Amino acid sequence: MFTVLIRIFRSGWRSFYRDREIALATIFVLFLTVILAGSFFLFKDISQILVADLQEKIDVSVYFREETLEEDILGVGKELSELPEIKNIEYVSKEQALLNFIQRHERDTALLDSIDELGKNPFLAALNVRTWNPDQYAKVSKFLEGPGFDSFVEKIDYYQRKPAIDTMRSLNSGVTKISISIAVLLIIIAIAVSLNTIGLSIYNSRKEIEIQKLVGASSWFIRGPFLVQGMICGILATLISILTLSFICWFLSPRIESFFLSISLFTLFVENFWMLVLIQFTTGISLGAVSSLVAIKKYLKD
Repeated sequence: MFTVLIRIFRSGWRSFYRDREIALATIFVLFLTVILAGSFFLFKDISQILVADLQEKIDVSVYFREETLEEDILGVGKELSELPEIKNIEYVSKEQALLNFIQRHERDTALLDSIDELGKNPFLAALNVRTWNPDQYAKVSKFLEGPGFDSFVEKIDYYQRKPAIDTMRSLNSGVTKISISIAVLLIIIAIAVSLNTIGLSIYNSRKEIEIQKLVGASSWFIRGPFLVQGMICGILATLISILTLSFICWFLSPRIESFFLSISLFTLFVENFWMLVLIQFTTGISLGAVSSLVAIKKYLKD
């Protein structure tokens, strides 16, 4: 049995080497599919980090009427904190709001002069509310619009922030859908190209196959080399993909870090290296084997 397997692998390698020009097309398409699978895995982690960063920068502010006492505002904050959707709440007094404004616009003397001309603090005390995910802001806003809060609450800026919240959510969802669509398309193309490649290889080996049948070779002894050929294409595509992806991550990492300080692409690649290798090898070998089996069934009849 072991000797037969050795012969099948040798025959598969010879078939691959003989038709190497044709096999290059299969390797290239498999490479694109495999590297996309690895990139999609990395992108999932990157998108989660980006979304988390954006969520930290997006909140909803609840502004209170000027006559509202601080203890009443803190009481509203305590009620809010009991909601499971709430991640954290920050109280900003009128004085702190004015100080923040001055620090933010310290170089805009005209704007600061206009504040001085008012002769009073124009800002309202507020609670800055963050939820665990963007979808929960609507529920929190509805809660604050309910009875019991209208005598305290002046304004909730959820509807002003809603476009930014919706954009963040739709961007994350849209990129994921596009990535999945491209992956499915490449898988279909990879199988189609591999199927034709193995089909051509079977056609080129037709005389050899006829001789093997005449001498009584088993069905799997004839089919095995073509399955091995498909797996070799998958393995080579995976190795090229791993090297290419590691170079891309190394090259882009410092450039991405200059924009997003919380993301180190190469560190992310190193931390997930073995998982990426497993995903890419599984994808490459599976696609190579599946496409070979389909081609064998289609072109190689008993």
